[in-house]
Amino acid sequence: MTRPYQDDGIEYAVVVNREEQYSIWPTHRPLPNGWRAEGKTGTRSDCLSYIDEVWTDMRPLSLRRRMDPSDTADS
Repeated sequence: MTRPYQDDGIEYAVVVNREEQYSIWPTHRPLPNGWRAEGKTGTRSDCLSYIDEVWTDMRPLSLRRRMDPSDTADS
């Protein structure tokens, strides 16, 4: 069994959904509906480290907007 952060020889892409939630996805597979590539690719650990750096607010975008009515930007 592979540990979650263990590299497995597969190239991954960092992906983001409409709620600005991050994940990783194997680059050899088509992206699932609702997700887009963020631009970062690499090993599993490289991609997860990148997500740790950039995803500082785990709340979904819709919740962040409800909690801060002054945020009127559409993504």
